[in-house]
Amino acid sequence: MSARLPFLFLALISIFVAPRPLAAGSVTDNPDKDYQQYADYFEKVYKTFEDNYYLAPDRKIYDRFLQKFKNNIYAQLKSEGKSNDYVRWRSAWYLVDALRSKDDRFTQFYPPKPAVKFQHEALGEKIDLGIEGKKKDIGFLVTRMEPRSDAYDKGLREDDLILQIDGVSVKGMAQDTIENKLTPLVNTQVKLSYLSNETKAQKTIEVLSKEYFKQTVFLHPVPVEGVFCLEVPKFDRMTGEDMERFLKFIEAQNAKGLVLDLRGNPGGPPLAAMEISGFFLKGGDEFAYFQKRNAPKADLVVPAFDPQEQFTGPIVILVDADTGSAAELFAGIMQFRGRAVVLGVNTAGQILLKSMFPMGDGSSIALVTARTHYPDGSVFGFDGITPNKIISDAPKDGLINLAAAFIAMKTRQ
Repeated sequence: MSARLPFLFLALISIFVAPRPLAAGSVTDNPDKDYQQYADYFEKVYKTFEDNYYLAPDRKIYDRFLQKFKNNIYAQLKSEGKSNDYVRWRSAWYLVDALRSKDDRFTQFYPPKPAVKFQHEALGEKIDLGIEGKKKDIGFLVTRMEPRSDAYDKGLREDDLILQIDGVSVKGMAQDTIENKLTPLVNTQVKLSYLSNETKAQKTIEVLSKEYFKQTVFLHPVPVEGVFCLEVPKFDRMTGEDMERFLKFIEAQNAKGLVLDLRGNPGGPPLAAMEISGFFLKGGDEFAYFQKRNAPKADLVVPAFDPQEQFTGPIVILVDADTGSAAELFAGIMQFRGRAVVLGVNTAGQILLKSMFPMGDGSSIALVTARTHYPDGSVFGFDGITPNKIISDAPKDGLINLAAAFIAMKTRQ
């Protein structure tokens, strides 16, 4: 694993619930040999903050934590029979919570298993067979396929009918049983027998449960001729590829305008936001920049795409309170450049550079390392992106249709 993995993320709920206040206890004058190992670990946590956090941490807060750990936390957790790992990780959670600024809702400590899960979710990776469907009397009807899954590579498609899983008929299986069999452990081989909807022939394939990047762009129907809507529920490393594929499709339909629905999109890697900006903005212009403490600014630049790959029509972007990090970064820059009208409510206010710092024992700290700036130097605020027009009470399809009607009116003008 890389020592630091830069992403923008939606803040996650704390892995540990807020701990109850610990009762006062006697001073541990002679802690056992494990105590120094804990102290060394906490020093590493503090050093990570000192070297990388977007604000300089307060050493006095750290010293007070060490005293509290020695006099109170350590004694209580050990008296409860907690393992050394639990004591170390639970206490590190306390320390990280104390060191981060009051405005920072995103810096967090993660024990090993949650750290791995967090990384996979943040990157947009998924581990399964990439198959969704519905149980029918004669089989399992495939209703959706992830295009980067092994099953898709092997030829399985939507509307195909799965008849057997590992040689066992699905007729007698319940919906949840089939779904469990289609989400096996990573690197598991699964044999599928299915009836092809296209050829009407029965086929058998062996597919592998593996890591892949989920599709992140979807076409949503719009009742306004010439206007198309692309839903983007999340950004990942392959969002640019997905966007390119759909833009080619809608350009072939002589599209008059585009609605980009980013509602509920928690974000993802900032480079994904920068990459898709190349489909709509002038290549070579500054996209945004990050400013770390005591470091020169790190520029993101709009990539230069072939003019034939760019969409030049009017654009409306839909956002809500769950539109976070890289998604609101993209929406904010498109609004700043005058390239899109933004509708909805204020976004999550999470446009920060966050990096994962492994602690050497499987645990990690997700640390805010920089604030994000517009090209003119102004800072993205904690209150999020403010839409051009606030619309808070429209249903999902209603806001899409309103945006489409706005585009149609604009093109007629």
